[in-house]
Amino acid sequence: MTRGYWIALLIFLAISVGGGLLIGATNIPGPWYAGLEKPAFTPPNWLFAPAWTLLYILIAVAGTHVLDLPGPRGPMMLWILQMGLNFAWSPIVFTLNQLLLGLLVILALLATIAAFIRATWHRQRLAAWLFAPYALWVTFAAYLNAGLVALN
Repeated sequence: MTRGYWIALLIFLAISVGGGLLIGATNIPGPWYAGLEKPAFTPPNWLFAPAWTLLYILIAVAGTHVLDLPGPRGPMMLWILQMGLNFAWSPIVFTLNQLLLGLLVILALLATIAAFIRATWHRQRLAAWLFAPYALWVTFAAYLNAGLVALN
């Protein structure tokens, strides 16, 4: 791998991991979230930070692999869109306390992740596979968000 790849990877890691840490640190669940009725299978709070850190690393590597794809810029635009939706969810839910809007955002995020996987499947299979755990986790997160909406 070239020096340019490693520089791009560092930039993508700064965006995804650094951005995720910043969003997480500035939008803490707090007492409002603690008081909500939770759906079955809600994991303990400590699990979210390591899970998201790993996912953000995978997201960064996938972004690096689609950065220089020839042809249409669709995969890169989808990568940017999913990152924006991802970063929007925590402030919407944990700061604005808007569970229904959060559900709409997470469903849009899930659709964007699926579109990214589809767009990269034949052009950059590794990037598609790197998004598979992300798709599974966001599906689970959408279930949790929908449960919060239904129960509260």
